[in-house]
Amino acid sequence: MEEPAIEITGLRKSFGSHGEQVVIDDLDLTVQHGEFLTVVGASGCGKSTLLNIVAGLDQPSQGNVQVRGKVALMFQDATLLPWLTAIQNIKIALQLQGVREPERSHRAAELLSLVRLGDAVNKRPHELSGGMKQRVALARCLAQDAKIILMDEPLGALDAMTRDHLHDEIESLTTHQGLTVVFVTHNMREAVRLGDRVVLMGSHPGRIVHQEQVELARPRLMDSVDIATRAARLTSQLRGQGVR
Repeated sequence: MEEPAIEITGLRKSFGSHGEQVVIDDLDLTVQHGEFLTVVGASGCGKSTLLNIVAGLDQPSQGNVQVRGKVALMFQDATLLPWLTAIQNIKIALQLQGVREPERSHRAAELLSLVRLGDAVNKRPHELSGGMKQRVALARCLAQDAKIILMDEPLGALDAMTRDHLHDEIESLTTHQGLTVVFVTHNMREAVRLGDRVVLMGSHPGRIVHQEQVELARPRLMDSVDIATRAARLTSQLRGQGVR
């Protein structure tokens, strides 16, 4: 049986000179290869800290974290280099992977076409909408040839219509590329819309208070009764744990 893509046991993360500020405590989590996991919780519950630890940007205070595959991290802010065009932002990621020209240019154009930005290759970030910037950021993640994608509220600043379109894009890309995704969000409907499984995190310290499979047929619609009903029930469950 294949080992999980991500396996976390007994995770504890604290800050302060004596570890007095405990952000995450006694957290166990397993993510299977090809799974789309969504994580929901209040601000300050440790969601971003969890992603940083999985990405290797931070170290746990206690516990064990096994990540079996290359990881790429996508933030809420697209963090594109403003003086470079869309394709140049992708080419930098490919250059860091050791990809040489002319393959680098060909691959960058291919990735932008994959996220439906083939006609925006020479536009700079200030010429792109928020949704287009996030598409470039997604293409840059894919350029890193990672099989595990960590997304830290990447759609939180977008309007509802743009977010809905990107839901479809992300779902299609991750499915066809066979990616493992951990997607952090504040939006319960978004979590149900995208996730194969939803994990709810409580606060003070951060811990998993509930998780369940989302056994709804795909494709899904944010405004569907099934998603609204499931999201409302999960929200009530989170509130029942004292989390707003």
